[in-house]
Amino acid sequence: MAGLAGGPRLLLENARQVVLVCARGERFLAGPAARSLAVLEGASLVVGADGFIKAIGPADVIQRQFSEDTFEERIDCSGMCVLPGLVDAHTHPVWAGERVHEFAMKLAGASYMEIHQAGGGINFTVQCTRQASEEELFNSFQQRLVCMMRAGTTLVECKSGYGLDLQTELKMLRVIESARRELHIGISATYCGAHSVPKGKTATEAADDIVNVHLPKLKALDRSGEIHVDNIDVFCEKGVFDIESTRRILQGGKDIGLQINFHGDELHPMRAAELGAELGAQAISHLEEVSDEGIAAMATARCAAVLLPTTAYMLRLKQPRARKMLEEGVIVALGSDFNPNAYCFSMPMVMHLACVNMQMSMPEALAAATINAAYALGKSDTHGSLEVGKQGDFVIINSSRWEHLIYQFGGHHELIEYVITKGKVIYKKL
Repeated sequence: MAGLAGGPRLLLENARQVVLVCARGERFLAGPAARSLAVLEGASLVVGADGFIKAIGPADVIQRQFSEDTFEERIDCSGMCVLPGLVDAHTHPVWAGERVHEFAMKLAGASYMEIHQAGGGINFTVQCTRQASEEELFNSFQQRLVCMMRAGTTLVECKSGYGLDLQTELKMLRVIESARRELHIGISATYCGAHSVPKGKTATEAADDIVNVHLPKLKALDRSGEIHVDNIDVFCEKGVFDIESTRRILQGGKDIGLQINFHGDELHPMRAAELGAELGAQAISHLEEVSDEGIAAMATARCAAVLLPTTAYMLRLKQPRARKMLEEGVIVALGSDFNPNAYCFSMPMVMHLACVNMQMSMPEALAAATINAAYALGKSDTHGSLEVGKQGDFVIINSSRWEHLIYQFGGHHELIEYVITKGKVIYKKL
């Protein structure tokens, strides 16, 4: 291991705890496996010049093994905990316009769909996003990503979906692509042109447009190297896209190589989980109204459930049945659902809400925000746990036990000392 070109990039030494999450190359943790995470005490960790983890082990063993090496950076982690970088499996972070007034309406009793039908909600954001320049969208998006990163997120799923027309959807995807190339945070890009039915169209007409116009254009732009999209999403919901329109769009995305990762069974039971399992979906989000049959189908199909505690909390919806899913062997992941309707950057707060409101244990919540969220994005081979060969993405907290990152509600700004991606420090607390 000595003698790598340029020498190893980073040594994290003498950590009180190193939370590996997985230690045997698992692509996800489900059922009882999510209740007991792999943790090393008194350990050190080395990241190579390529940004990938080269060694993890007891501090004295690592010290001897790398005694001849010169590191680009060494961090003394005495008394601190090292965790995998957090993975946010569901966000809508590219948009313009202000919707704080809708929060006041919700507090006064208005429902999500009432605000939507009054011209607010997605439609309002679509109008503002269509009018915004690419530069304006990139600048606000970049600021939001920095806030997420400071809260420990190192890989984030980013959706389009506030354009609905081809021109604006592509503008949003170009902004996401620019961030992927220019910023240090990892990004999984999702085309969500079926986030809402555009004014003046039926769901069937909108699905026709997506399948016949949008998807072929995305395929061409991917081939030319201009825009890379990872996932396809649809808002499968009563009054939005019905099950058949959803099927057509998701299958069309799958046919051009996109992973299926969509909104389902949120406000009404739609049998979206059953559809996702049938189509080989990588993940389905929300699932507040999922059926027992849907849960069983997702477990069998190894389709991840991306649960969004912030949304249920802010919209006062019933909580997703996380315990039932965990007991049935579903791969449970977490996301912030950051958007103008659920304004939360912080995966530590999401994990706390998952524990308190969805009865998840702290190990289950951390697994859901690391290895399982990475699995939901098809990236758990490189992200989501601290194992040799995986990308060197870390959160270092100034605490003797890792659980403080979840336990201290809203305390992550004081706790997080460093955020690191590919072995390079991208945030250090002043």
